[in-house]
Amino acid sequence: MNCLVVVAHPVADSLCHALAQCAIQALTEAGHTVQVEPLYQNEFSPSLTASERQSYYHLPFDSSAVQPQVSHLLSAEALVLVFPTWWFGFPAILKGWFDRVWAPGIAYDHGTDLGSITPRLLKLRRALAITSLGSPWWVDRLLLRQPVKRVLKTALIGTCAPACRFEMLSLYKAERLSPNEVEAFCSRIQRRLAQWS
Repeated sequence: MNCLVVVAHPVADSLCHALAQCAIQALTEAGHTVQVEPLYQNEFSPSLTASERQSYYHLPFDSSAVQPQVSHLLSAEALVLVFPTWWFGFPAILKGWFDRVWAPGIAYDHGTDLGSITPRLLKLRRALAITSLGSPWWVDRLLLRQPVKRVLKTALIGTCAPACRFEMLSLYKAERLSPNEVEAFCSRIQRRLAQWS
């Protein structure tokens, strides 16, 4: 498959970049084509421009400033997102990537009454979100009911790519992990991606 790996962490030697490398290696070894989109290293601007916002409801959407990212998304049959969960949400740069790239005419079409939308990412078959959190698992799952997972699964992928199978791997207590725990999590990533076909 054509796989797009989007990495959203500002520090090049971070845990998230190490996890991204595990994913890239697993996909490459399985014979997939891999396109990597390191948002911070590419200096992607998360801010929706005035022109982009004004064209949200008056097509065509002005995607001129994000055309390379749009092309990568539209050619992807599989998507891997690697990012830290900060304050139980996306890093601003990843939220901006969704705002600017998952736009009308690209990821979906508005209904004529601006009600229900029609999905456009019909080529996307698999998606895996890999995230690190400083909190323990029970805070994310029991207290907050996995807000990031719910947004990805229901609002984004479920709406724009309904045929896509979505999975998520969350690494908790990320600041206090041993090398063995990180290695075990990398093995989980590799096993999960080895099942993709």
